[in-house]
Amino acid sequence: MTKHPPIPKADVILMGAGIMSATLGMLLKELEPQLSIHIFERLDKAGMESSDAWHNAGTGHAAFCELNYTPQKPGGTVECTKAFKIGESFEVSREFWAYLIEKGYVQNPQDFINKVPHMSLVWGPENVDFLRKRYEIMHANPLFQAMVYSEVHDDIAAWAPIVMRGRTKKQPVAATRMEMGTDVNFGSLTRSMIDQLGKMPGVTIHYNSECLDLDPDGKKGWDVFVRDLQTGEKKTFNTRFAFIGAGGATLHLLKRAEIKERKGYGGFPVSGLWLKCNNEELIQKHHAKVYGKASVGSPPMSVPHVDTRFINGKKELLFGPFAGFSTKFLKNGSLMDLPSSIKFDNLMPMIFAGIKNVPLTKYLIQQLRLKPEDRHAALREYVPFTKQVDWELLEAGQRVQVIKKDKEKGGVLEFGTELVVSEDGTVAALLGASPGASTAVSMMLELIQKCFKKQSQSEAWKARMHDIAPSFGQSISKNEKLVAESRKRTNKVLNLA
Repeated sequence: MTKHPPIPKADVILMGAGIMSATLGMLLKELEPQLSIHIFERLDKAGMESSDAWHNAGTGHAAFCELNYTPQKPGGTVECTKAFKIGESFEVSREFWAYLIEKGYVQNPQDFINKVPHMSLVWGPENVDFLRKRYEIMHANPLFQAMVYSEVHDDIAAWAPIVMRGRTKKQPVAATRMEMGTDVNFGSLTRSMIDQLGKMPGVTIHYNSECLDLDPDGKKGWDVFVRDLQTGEKKTFNTRFAFIGAGGATLHLLKRAEIKERKGYGGFPVSGLWLKCNNEELIQKHHAKVYGKASVGSPPMSVPHVDTRFINGKKELLFGPFAGFSTKFLKNGSLMDLPSSIKFDNLMPMIFAGIKNVPLTKYLIQQLRLKPEDRHAALREYVPFTKQVDWELLEAGQRVQVIKKDKEKGGVLEFGTELVVSEDGTVAALLGASPGASTAVSMMLELIQKCFKKQSQSEAWKARMHDIAPSFGQSISKNEKLVAESRKRTNKVLNLA
């Protein structure tokens, strides 16, 4: 009789080695050092899909400048609730990153976070009126009290000279500026955390390993089926808790998990393209993230911005992103990703969402038809005096926007992130895109409270959570003192003062 080797067991399995899995893994090991964790990653390196600095995840979304987080209602009022929530979450992220530095888990904060002012820029009477209203609401909130507003050309030119050079002073222009904005290289941060996890007892990281499926083991746990992409060998691992944080591949794995919460979810992939500046003079003259207003019908990831970033120790300047379409769910995915994701339970939500989002379809078709000179014309709206030869086109990452059931509309396309948790808390998945990485800490702490309910209610875990992220669970946006205390500490530890 043939004896099969015992199935390797772990307390936790993390599918994907991006910012979400890295954050969750670090949090769990700090809360319960004895936990055993297996991490599986398709590629040969961590953080190389959506978390990578060249793949859109680089702003450090604090809601300082992203106008799509503050929509204007039909009556003219500006809704800032989402911005306040994102702002709170970003402060929690900063606290956790400071904790990593203090513990010595990440050595140099400038490897992943640098001070870069955040600006919103608009032109035209109606847009100026919108930005003024937005400023008045946001400036009254403790998180945004440092925001500065101006309609004076010379003021804005001092903040962003290449953006204002050549503009006529007859053109109504307005801008807001947050000096304390940051650029965050989530790819670098992810790799630092994964490297640290790999040094911790009980943690095993498997690269070139693709999770294929997961089935309940009949003992309130899960069998996870994995293929070694180098040898083709298939293995089974067992766990008490599984997290699906595989970016675009999450939807496929969620649909295979036998939980009722998976039903009705679909995904719509949107790719992106950057214009990367190769003119060193322009790169050095510009030091800001300047966000404008998105075109009607465009997805949030396509909000145009002139973006200073620090990648591999070098200052870079990007413009975009321009939207594209591919049926892949990952940059390194398959063209069959979208067709194979359509199942009986999500067919109708996807059809209804498609009908309701005709402007998005038209927008994507227009973007696909753009010629190099068309992209340069769009760039010149933000950087008037620039030459096409100074910029090259780069492919960004893939985003899979969430489609889900809706009782009234049949199906809706969600521009954001969605946490899906099984009723018993043994499986969780994260779907969606922006603001994603910037709010990872809050989302993973929320996940822990849902999936590790008993432990989260213990005094020991509560105390550790407070050490890790003191403002988590508090309405910091309503408390000026808490904001000041949090930022004083994180600015010092992260060298952002």
